[in-house]
Amino acid sequence: MSTQQWRSLGTTGVQVSPLTLGAMMFGAWGNTDHDESVRIIHRALDAGINVIDTADVYARGESEEIVGRALKGRRDDVVLATKFHGAMSDDDPNQGGNSRRWIVREVENSLRRLQTDHIDLYQVHRPRPEIDVDETLGALTDLVRQGKVRYIGTSTFLPSQIVEAQWVAEKRHRERPVTEQPPYSILAREVERDVLPTAQKYGLGILPWSPLAGGWLSGRHRKGEQAPVSSRQQRQPARHDPTLPENRRKLEAVHALQDLADQAGISLIHLALGFVLEHPAVSSAIIGPRTMEQLDSQLGVEKVTLSPDVLDRIDEIVPPGTTLNEADRGYAPPSLVDPVRRRGGRG
Repeated sequence: MSTQQWRSLGTTGVQVSPLTLGAMMFGAWGNTDHDESVRIIHRALDAGINVIDTADVYARGESEEIVGRALKGRRDDVVLATKFHGAMSDDDPNQGGNSRRWIVREVENSLRRLQTDHIDLYQVHRPRPEIDVDETLGALTDLVRQGKVRYIGTSTFLPSQIVEAQWVAEKRHRERPVTEQPPYSILAREVERDVLPTAQKYGLGILPWSPLAGGWLSGRHRKGEQAPVSSRQQRQPARHDPTLPENRRKLEAVHALQDLADQAGISLIHLALGFVLEHPAVSSAIIGPRTMEQLDSQLGVEKVTLSPDVLDRIDEIVPPGTTLNEADRGYAPPSLVDPVRRRGGRG
């Protein structure tokens, strides 16, 4: 498209669209109509989006199957990304995680579901500090050398874990992660402190997830109006229960941001996406529409330019490096959530 502004995926040389189509909401977790989901994917591709991001754990393979069906005849036009790590069985503890045993097995399952012979970007969905990162990188390196994977990346890694992966890759002659996928939105800006600068230092492409803060920045929360109860509120009350103090702070910020968007003459959605895309570390922002209407409301952000005054006002509403709710960080280190790791076995 003539309006498309291609962006570099880190230092890989791969050119990507400003928006990535996230496929988490296709299948049992969101839109259960496979035909409609395929139409949404085709609409995104027709609009110029050339990156699709999914994961094995999204509806336990159903999302990947829908994406595979949608890409028939169009696979070569798409940078296809998926992830591993999440539990794919309630009974077998080895069907998940970051071990070599699981990676070499699950990549075959993802390839089959996606109906492709290679994955462009294979990502570690979450860290597992108890597993030697060389175990994970060694398996991923073999997949790259076998031609089943083109690039590898990480998601929601701490800055120290990003650096460790780079160091191990260099020392052990492994493939190095070339992307990181962190949570990043106006309401969750902590990654600006260290994750994004660290990624820039190592030339990583950044693919932020939840740039609309899980729907908080979708325009559904207007001052004086009762927002409809969402399924997210039931699944993730820590992030979405409006009675919690941290979420009340989010709501106050959302109302101020809505006023700002109205004054700027743009939608709150475009304000939120434009803000994330403004950061020089960001390659492409992941959107996760469930319906065609949601997709259409997010397209066209490449035409939006946020003025310095608007960006300064955003900084006043939510200061740089600030995350209003701890639950929006996406990952809690075991050292914080496991008392045994803090109390010498006396937890």
